[in-house]
Amino acid sequence: MLWNTLNGLPPRIIAHRGASGYRPEHTLDAYALAIAQGTDALEPDLVASRDGILYARHDVGLARSTDIAWRSEFAPRARVIDGMLDWWISDFDAYEIDTLRATQPIVERGTQFDRQFAVPRFTQLLKLVQCANAQREKPLVIDAEIKSPALFASLGIDVLAALAADLEAHGMTGAQAPVWLESFDHAFLRRAFERCGNACFALFQRAPGASALRESAQWVCGIAPAKHLLWNGVEDSGLVCAAHAYGLEVHAWTFREDRSPAPFASVREEMDAAFALGVDALFCDFPDAALAARASYPVSEPRSANRLAEVARTA
Repeated sequence: MLWNTLNGLPPRIIAHRGASGYRPEHTLDAYALAIAQGTDALEPDLVASRDGILYARHDVGLARSTDIAWRSEFAPRARVIDGMLDWWISDFDAYEIDTLRATQPIVERGTQFDRQFAVPRFTQLLKLVQCANAQREKPLVIDAEIKSPALFASLGIDVLAALAADLEAHGMTGAQAPVWLESFDHAFLRRAFERCGNACFALFQRAPGASALRESAQWVCGIAPAKHLLWNGVEDSGLVCAAHAYGLEVHAWTFREDRSPAPFASVREEMDAAFALGVDALFCDFPDAALAARASYPVSEPRSANRLAEVARTA
């Protein structure tokens, strides 16, 4: 029996910032671990150095996820942002960023791997995936989120030009390329689509209405909403069905084994609820756990969203 996804195939598991539940996020080691676990896709966030080199980092600031605060030579370039010291990546050239080492931003996950791994350039991730795909039947996908493109543009850094150059250099442009693009900045995302031709997914923090879905369907392959938008409490919000009606996939974020899945009783029930709705891809910090949940989901006996609501209420 088919899944409830748009194409009837099993939902993809996207390793959110790599296997970030086990290693410092956005490191080649985190990505490699996710590949070894069998993930379908890797999700890097992309920001740019002062000289226009793309790096896999979530934040414009480097303090949260690197050892820059321990690097005395960079102390003069600290900024005070919201009362805290930080260092913007756009204040540094690539050769300087290459000297930094990644740290675990979520202390509860353990700091035993801190300062062991470099901050990777986007080109290094592209090469990693090219090597992995040479040994796979089903291509591994990079689902790249471009962060704060307007901010970088205001600083004179052309993120789109850097993105296009990296993709073109690796032969990864076009609709069939194993690189998807996503952003909260939908105007930027459309320019990236027009220039590179890669499949695009529009990120949403608030539920898009019918008009937004209709407009998006003209050029994106799908939407990527925050997972809480899938439900009203534990009842189906109708978003997945509405998006599918416009031919749009739904990629929901983020499922984490070490975070509360409320109002669901467990992360497994939360993922099962997403599977039941027909979500087409799940962003996960622990891809191995999500893959195990998908493998054991009873597709031959699909459960309705209302049945899952009953389970959550009575658990």
